[in-house]
Amino acid sequence: MNAIDLEDRHTSGLYHKRRVVLVRGEGATVWDQNGRPYIDCTTGIGVASLGHGHPVILNAIAGQASRLITCHELFYNDARAALVERLNAVTPPAIDRFFLCNSGTEANEGAIKFARRSTGRREIIAMMRGYHGKTMGSLSATWDPKYREPFEPLVPEFRFIPYDNLQTAADAISDNTAAVIVEIVQGEGGVRPGSTGFFQRLRELCTARGALLIVDEVQTGFARTGRMFAFEHHGIVPDILTLAKSVAGGLPMGIIAFGDRVRNLNKLTHTTTFGGNPLVCAVARQVIDYLVAERIAERAAQMGEYLLAALRRLNSSRVRQVRGLGLMIGMELKEPAGPFAQKLVEHGVLVLLAGTTVLRLLPPLIIEREQIDFVVEKIATVLA
Repeated sequence: MNAIDLEDRHTSGLYHKRRVVLVRGEGATVWDQNGRPYIDCTTGIGVASLGHGHPVILNAIAGQASRLITCHELFYNDARAALVERLNAVTPPAIDRFFLCNSGTEANEGAIKFARRSTGRREIIAMMRGYHGKTMGSLSATWDPKYREPFEPLVPEFRFIPYDNLQTAADAISDNTAAVIVEIVQGEGGVRPGSTGFFQRLRELCTARGALLIVDEVQTGFARTGRMFAFEHHGIVPDILTLAKSVAGGLPMGIIAFGDRVRNLNKLTHTTTFGGNPLVCAVARQVIDYLVAERIAERAAQMGEYLLAALRRLNSSRVRQVRGLGLMIGMELKEPAGPFAQKLVEHGVLVLLAGTTVLRLLPPLIIEREQIDFVVEKIATVLA
């Protein structure tokens, strides 16, 4: 029985799967079981920022796996210590503490708990079209009713306001608000960047009214948008920063980063079994070192401008808008995008969706210009 039949028979059935069996990858290219290559603009939904099979990641895995793979925070560990020191170096001075976990939704779950514990308040304000995960707390902050409604009642005292709307934010944030949670670029919500004025006003309002500002950079963090962190585009610093996806180059890791506005966290307020294990910490530190040494954020900004401009030049009547930041690009169509994503598979390009009508591209940050040209050419072909 082949891999497709085996998965269909025994896995959960919770995913829409394209009928391709991927078995190998190198750089921005992956190959299926028949040896056919594809340019990967999915990267495990933004996980493999350095592409597939990168030697920095392979060497870090091999080196740490031969020494020590697991070590709970019941004990100190050298790999964990080195990672938190590196995280402290690349985040703003006001952020100097890090809780290490396993995923983006876990990071957001913890951030919500930290905000409520720190402020003594309960209300969490989230954004329409926002996405923060599917575990119960994170799901309570996720907008899309199709994800929320089957599991209601969810965690109480969450409310939603329009994204990038100054007046609504000013009206909503009050003395009852524990935190506002926001993405700098809404990913699942359609690849929608917010404005500097909006984020700066959120920062001012949260400070003035005693609420915490949680910035969810699970998808945008670690050079994806052309800066190490997307909030740097707007001259703000969050109280809590949530990170995951690409930090460990493909291995599972989440991070809650925070400073002194987060308080009252007693021992065992929040814990994890696998978070901060030496294997993932060693890889994450090497990934961050590489991002900084090779100026990958700057490269992502340049390649992102190149890709954005090339897609806009297509000038297809099927396209409503092309938008993005760095190498996080959304092409909004005037019709459902799913059939076009499937057609692109047939042409050797793998892309994501972001909602019903948006093709989302999250290529590796090391993608070459010739590979971008190939992707744009195939998108032009399927749109035609």
